[in-house]
Amino acid sequence: MDNVLVVSSSQKASAFFTDLLQTYHPSQILTVENGGQARRILLDSMFDVVIINTPLSDEFGRELSQNIAETTAAGVLLVVGAEYADEVSEKVEDFGVFVLPKPMNRQLFFQSIKLLEASRRRMLGLKRENDKLHNKIEEIKLVDRAKCVLIECQGLTESQAHRQIEKQAMDYRMTRREVAEYILNQYDR
Repeated sequence: MDNVLVVSSSQKASAFFTDLLQTYHPSQILTVENGGQARRILLDSMFDVVIINTPLSDEFGRELSQNIAETTAAGVLLVVGAEYADEVSEKVEDFGVFVLPKPMNRQLFFQSIKLLEASRRRMLGLKRENDKLHNKIEEIKLVDRAKCVLIECQGLTESQAHRQIEKQAMDYRMTRREVAEYILNQYDR
């Protein structure tokens, strides 16, 4: 956890969260006072964790937490009054937002941060795997298009086209994707 954004209309609460975070793990902490400022900061900066202390001066904070969870990879902790915790949790938990009721103790706060970090690491691992699979699918599509070009332009069978791409990849120490791109460029396709 390197970058943390604390969104709180209360300077006292901002100082409290900053002190807690510094004792847990020294990190770069930025504090803002409302949802509008948070949205502007998030356009240009990436954060590992975003802590929203509700209510904010310009909104409650629920919509902000949902927006951050949907559009960034940051873990989101929404701190709400105990009387609203269950109701708010129902609305935001499907977005992956953690809700922490106020008042809270240090131990509960630190456990929540640890859970946020663990779920964020898991999500990032799944995202990396998803990206890897998307790249593999794109490579397969590209190779299949190159095979079709070879079948159409050189009169090869599918297995011959496949073998030619594989052989060129081995002979020239290129990936199948690079060979497919070369073939498609060669025939302007």
